[in-house]
Amino acid sequence: MIKLIVITVGSYFVGSIPFSIIISQLFKKIDIREYGSKNPGATNVFRVLGPGPGVLVLLLDVGKGFIVVWLSKKVFAGSIDIEPIYIQLLSGVAVTLGHIFSIFASFKGGKGIAVVGGALLALIPHIVLLSLVVFGIILALTRYVSLGSLSAAIFINLSLIFEKYFLKQNRPFILILTCLALTLLVFYTHRGNIKRLLNRTEHKIGQKVKL
Repeated sequence: MIKLIVITVGSYFVGSIPFSIIISQLFKKIDIREYGSKNPGATNVFRVLGPGPGVLVLLLDVGKGFIVVWLSKKVFAGSIDIEPIYIQLLSGVAVTLGHIFSIFASFKGGKGIAVVGGALLALIPHIVLLSLVVFGIILALTRYVSLGSLSAAIFINLSLIFEKYFLKQNRPFILILTCLALTLLVFYTHRGNIKRLLNRTEHKIGQKVKL
């Protein structure tokens, strides 16, 4: 039980590291939460500060999701009488909640796409890599990062279901259920984006914000 608490709390705190705020301070000495969409996420950093800082924040957010899930298996699997997949999913959910509800940012963090992608990359890398292709296609066609991100999230869920029930691969049901729960959470954090997409007022990639 103590180890599970350590995993959960540790993953949450790693997820809470607000790289977008840190990078925006280092590059321009600004609080990214006061510019653009005011969301402390990689897309807003990209829009406000440019591709360099934006890509750096994206990689750091993906990285913290990946490393937490990867390490949870390497460090704790075998020392806890629980299937490794449960330990990994627990850390994946905790790091995502930390990112979205960051204790270092008044519990108002990013929207979770990057960190969820990193966490799932440690579990189902081939599906996540294919989802990047989906993201890229949607982004190229529409120039909406949010639409590409949500499309990629849907693709991951459909792929897991297809592999389990049509290809008969051994996919734990808890993995499918957790991915669905994380997707619903991500859709919730993107509710403003979804509304703007429906109203055709969503910002497109390339629309840089003046400081």
